[in-house]
Amino acid sequence: MMNYSSGPPEEPAVHAQDLTVVRGPRTVLRGLGFTVPRGRITGLLGPSGCGKSTLMRAVAGTQAKVTGTLDVLGSPAGHPALRTRIGYVTQAPSVYDDLTVRQNLHYFAAILDPGRAAADRRHENVTRAITDVDLTTHADALAGNLSGGQRSRVSLAVALLGTPELLVLDEPTVGLDPVLRRDLWNLFHTLASERGTTLLISSHVMDEAERCHRLLLMRAGEILAGGTSRPEAGGDTPDALRARTGSETVEGAFLHLVDEAIAADRTKETTR
Repeated sequence: MMNYSSGPPEEPAVHAQDLTVVRGPRTVLRGLGFTVPRGRITGLLGPSGCGKSTLMRAVAGTQAKVTGTLDVLGSPAGHPALRTRIGYVTQAPSVYDDLTVRQNLHYFAAILDPGRAAADRRHENVTRAITDVDLTTHADALAGNLSGGQRSRVSLAVALLGTPELLVLDEPTVGLDPVLRRDLWNLFHTLASERGTTLLISSHVMDEAERCHRLLLMRAGEILAGGTSRPEAGGDTPDALRARTGSETVEGAFLHLVDEAIAADRTKETTR
């Protein structure tokens, strides 16, 4: 486990303060404050519609009308300098069906690292990314002929092309079979432990929380656990959440915190 007590605290990969997103009449994110520590897997968990995808788009720099403070890898979210330092995978696979896996990756590699002088480097990055996601035997298959899980892995390979410092993965294992889910989580841990990659992974499947180093639990556009103004804290561990709530599982801890939030909301309503 990362030791935060020795020496000065390391600057977090992501630091948010009073992060707010309003879409029409609805406030999607409500003044969030949190950090994401470097070189660790932070799980962003909560039910569908709670604001996870909006938060991830904000971190990746693709969300409009964001207010508050949101620093990513030492720069404001969306800064041009972050383009090659962040890998972002949305829920829907972003690949071209009429290209092979390899052609898809070479296309995106040319966008990330253009020019003839970079040809050898692009080739190496494409080969590495295909190997990372275990698609070597499907490298020359058309993306349109792949299964849903395989297409998701192609999108992940695209995000890995530039060896990003931060990977933002929006529900990357949704709909996948247990074996593929296990293999992807093994890859995520390898990226964090061996390459020092920071991963922010969203999910609404609570058992995936056990695979994360730190957790941010969300409900209705707010953070129930893991939010902090201390950059060195980096959220709550699964063990800490279970201990804090007296629960046997992270799902039990989440439900305990939801019940607390509902009770607090009712108290506010009755005292108005």
